Amino acid sequence: MRRFGAVRQYRSGRWTASYLDSTGERRRAQETFATKRDAEVWLSQVEADITRGDWRDPDAGAVNFGEYALKWVDERELAATTDELYRRLLRLHILPGFEGSDLDQITAPKVREWRAERRKVTGATTVAKSYRLLKAILETATDDELIRRNPCRIRGAGKESPAEREIATVEQVDALAEAVGIRWRLMVYLGAYGPLRPEEQAELRRKDVDLDTMTVRVRKAAPELNTGERAVGDTKSEAGRRCVVLPAFLHLDLRRHLDWYAEKGPEGLLFVGEQGAPFRRSSFGRKWRKTRRAVGMPDSFRFYDLRHTGHTLATCSGATLKDTMVRAGQSSEKAALIYQHSDHERQKEVASGLDKMVRAARGKGSEQRKDGQGGAEVVRDA
Repeated sequence: MRRFGAVRQYRSGRWTASYLDSTGERRRAQETFATKRDAEVWLSQVEADITRGDWRDPDAGAVNFGEYALKWVDERELAATTDELYRRLLRLHILPGFEGSDLDQITAPKVREWRAERRKVTGATTVAKSYRLLKAILETATDDELIRRNPCRIRGAGKESPAEREIATVEQVDALAEAVGIRWRLMVYLGAYGPLRPEEQAELRRKDVDLDTMTVRVRKAAPELNTGERAVGDTKSEAGRRCVVLPAFLHLDLRRHLDWYAEKGPEGLLFVGEQGAPFRRSSFGRKWRKTRRAVGMPDSFRFYDLRHTGHTLATCSGATLKDTMVRAGQSSEKAALIYQHSDHERQKEVASGLDKMVRAARGKGSEQRKDGQGGAEVVRDA
């Protein structure tokens, strides 16, 4: 008689195996076996899993992925923009491939097939975002002991490799500010020389501006959702709440904007439209496209790319990585480095500076050796 479980032969000649779980419920193998020995080996493996604490309810993964994924998003208490992004990725890219599957039916080969199909029909960045979201959901399912192992195991599949963004010259920033119109020119300058995110500018108040110290305090953000709703809330990260010192040349533009266009009172919005409505990304987007064409900038140059310009110019002015992180409201070096650029001209400046520094050091060393050898100069290449 077996110490653990039982085996039984069917009339067909095949064998089945069963055992009692910790609750006393009879568990039967989902497959039949050709020999008694095969059935006993299966039982031995189950017993070993129970002994090691690795046993998992074979019915635990019978949970619909679509229902689990949407519940996963609901439980996260995400920022409005992140919540919108996750639901869009699920609706357009993930659920079409897995909505009808239970969690334990999603295997590594199926994930690879899904990713390969997505890469044929959408951009690499979107695929990477979708893969990361799928992996995060299934990692939680693993923690919940609904599946034994996360099937998302494609190395590097969640890594984004965005194309190098374009940056504008100082002349182009001025041209954009001129072309966009006097009501919005300060927004262009704050985007480039702040460098403030558009959703941060959308929630700036009159009380946040100090003309005497030339500072703007970022307290909140108001990104616009696809529904058109302004989602007023916290900044993108803790580092987003900051005080930005503006360059002095913006004093006249800042003062004029406060006098002519900002709402009255300390709580008055800094940027409102011609009809007095708060800044809207959708309506400003049309104006930005016309402005970009008027200046001759490529269609790929986004308003957000003004931040790239600001980062690069700040670095060229001598700002350290930490300086640019604080200024742009970024919490990680990785995020800050995305916005920093070093073109050929900047590399020439770096090489020139290095050349001057080395020549000066060599010249100083030569003079010291000359003094130490009684006037006998040691000649070195400069």
